Amino acid sequence: MSPKFCLALLVLLLAPLETASAQAPGANPTPLELLKQSKRIVFLGDSITAAGEYVAYFDTWLLTQGLEKIPAVIDAGLPSETVSGLSEDGHAGGAFPRPDLAERLDRVLKATKPDLVVACYGMNCGIYLPFDEARFKKYQDGIKSLKSAVEKAGAKLIIVTPPFYDDLRSPRAFSYNGVLDRYGQWLVEQRKAGWMVADLHEPMTKEVAKRREADPKFTFQPDGVHPNSAGHWFVAQQLIAWFGDESATTAATPEEFFKAKKLPPEVLPLVKQRVGVLRDSYVGTAGHKRPGVAKGLPIPEAEQKAAELTEKITKTLTTK
Repeated sequence: MSPKFCLALLVLLLAPLETASAQAPGANPTPLELLKQSKRIVFLGDSITAAGEYVAYFDTWLLTQGLEKIPAVIDAGLPSETVSGLSEDGHAGGAFPRPDLAERLDRVLKATKPDLVVACYGMNCGIYLPFDEARFKKYQDGIKSLKSAVEKAGAKLIIVTPPFYDDLRSPRAFSYNGVLDRYGQWLVEQRKAGWMVADLHEPMTKEVAKRREADPKFTFQPDGVHPNSAGHWFVAQQLIAWFGDESATTAATPEEFFKAKKLPPEVLPLVKQRVGVLRDSYVGTAGHKRPGVAKGLPIPEAEQKAAELTEKITKTLTTK
């Protein structure tokens, strides 16, 4: 076999490896890499996200990860919002239609400048009506537009499937949770296309069914929609587990979890306060069409307040 032939054969054999290597940078980073690469993480969603509780649990968890630089977390959730652009007749007693994320998304992204966006929509997007293909397509189109806008802004997107809807606590003539099953399943299927999807809906549905074996009246959502504190902790557990910390799923309460992580109990209230200050400021500054939402401080003042809270958090961590 001649030297020239050997060289040609070697080049041919190595070519696929070089091609695969060239494609590697386009692959999704690992969850840990996402955190290391991110300076600002923005949460988008409806009233469940706007409540801020599960966002604060996630923000507190970041303190335990030994990151050289902990990303800033901004909750930009807005009550009543949909990603489908739909609103039922007579919403809020006819006072206002549901706000559409598309109306404010570009302004939110411009104001917050995220590296990573975590979005959870669907609860309101089915408009609390039986499954309908046209409504479902509106949801799909809205999610795709959200993904496109986030990526155009230079950020990565993690989509969280819709929470469980408690048909027992807010019964209808059909299962609305069954409608959300379809929405969640579609999102999970998009993993095949390379989407980053954290599944909340199926685990939450199964957890409620499991707990009702012992307590038939158990609920995470007393009104059928909005999680109580235990419900918010369950949401946070699924997200934290998606990022690779499975220990969150075995902790009954956030207090138990953070105690095991050796975080002083004084930290969580400070983080919750910081989340609220930044949420009100960025949501208010970006603007929206939802009445009754506090405008908050101007961004420079809110960031200063957040910095002061961060200093208190740091001192609490270093003196305990």
